Amino acid sequence: MAIPTAATSDQANTKPADVVVRGNASGFLQEVVSGAHHLQADEPVSAGGSDAAPDPYDYLLVALGVCTSMTVGLYARRKQWPLENITVSLRHSRIHAKDCEECETKEGMLDRIETEIELTGSLSSEQRAKLMEIAAKCPVHRTLKSEINIQLHAAEKSPGS
Repeated sequence: MAIPTAATSDQANTKPADVVVRGNASGFLQEVVSGAHHLQADEPVSAGGSDAAPDPYDYLLVALGVCTSMTVGLYARRKQWPLENITVSLRHSRIHAKDCEECETKEGMLDRIETEIELTGSLSSEQRAKLMEIAAKCPVHRTLKSEINIQLHAAEKSPGS
């Protein structure tokens, strides 16, 4: 089976898609292929799913948490700092914009991701502070904080569809 390719707004791209998600209309359970990795996604029972796998927001938090931990660890290794372990705990919620003093948007609802980072090792207070600063510079954090341009394109119909 051919892997679908991503398309640009101008023409079809010949590079295979980074991630392919397949599901059917009978439920929420999805099959996910990312390179050689096979995953699943679902919704909790309370949302009509079967809770057979993490939900889409769980995967968003996984991406941010993993990237944060990897970025902090890489920085500490490069500096040869005595960092032993990194634990990143994340929660997603929706809040009223008016309840967010530091937010530019003041109306409607906003998504909030609370991130708690635990660093173990005999680090100085200056090293800990620098690692917390570096945590906010992971590529996924930067992507989520930036303007994101998501382009949707209808796939070309396969024979027999």
